Amino acid sequence: MPEIRFKIQWCDGSQEICYSPSLIVKEYFTPNCEYDLKDFVERSRTALTIASDRVQAKYGKPCGLALGQLQEIETKAAQYAQLPQPKIRFLQFLE
Repeated sequence: MPEIRFKIQWCDGSQEICYSPSLIVKEYFTPNCEYDLKDFVERSRTALTIASDRVQAKYGKPCGLALGQLQEIETKAAQYAQLPQPKIRFLQFLE
């Protein structure tokens, strides 16, 4: 199963490299595109859940790394939820 990493920039300018066990994230994000925080979290939740489900279908158990990445994104996003119009920039896929 092809995995991929991707780089994002949070509201405060900090950057993070994220992980997905599936290329499905390419269907949900566009490089160098800005997303509203809520939209970014929802897209991440959908893509990483699908990725984890694909791992489960192939190997019999969900992907802990994908679910852990989702939890990290949700936790960090919560820190910015009170900002007016918080945006996340999807920088690039790292292949």
